[in-house]
Amino acid sequence: MPADAAPAPGAVPPSTPERYAPDDHLGGRSLLVAAAYVVLRRHADGTDEVLLQLRRGTGYMDGWWATLAGHVDPGESVHEAAVREAAEEAGVVVAPDALRPLTVLHRFERGGPAVEQRMDAFFEVTDWAGEPSRREPDKTAAMAWFPLDALPEPVVPHERLVLGMLASGGPLPAVLSLPS
Repeated sequence: MPADAAPAPGAVPPSTPERYAPDDHLGGRSLLVAAAYVVLRRHADGTDEVLLQLRRGTGYMDGWWATLAGHVDPGESVHEAAVREAAEEAGVVVAPDALRPLTVLHRFERGGPAVEQRMDAFFEVTDWAGEPSRREPDKTAAMAWFPLDALPEPVVPHERLVLGMLASGGPLPAVLSLPS
């Protein structure tokens, strides 16, 4: 049948194999989870500061300071996720063109069975609307500005890595790989 011909009435279309099934990682493929990180940065009293929140009640790194961040939802771009997370977590409005890419961090485990991998897109934002405030008190114990060169303890390790590189003033690599 020619490519542009319509199938005969009642014909069953050929099946197309799934490119991904939810349990593919169980059969040897790794599951890649994407997340967006928003580093709100301001210059106050001669100091570069970043906004961090103290995590709680999430089951992941509770009791650690972190940037605004979250998973990319199905059908959502990493840019859309960054804008959404900034609004959900801090109540600020970030225009997509205000997102300045910092780096992408690929986190993975070496050896052993196939496991979940992470692809974290970090964005710096210096222009937003609204005053940042804690919008998810069940997930955030505190929210505060800290000098970029004097972060509190503890900060989520992979986020501290990126913030430390940002504080050094040099360019960040487009992509970092961080084995666990």
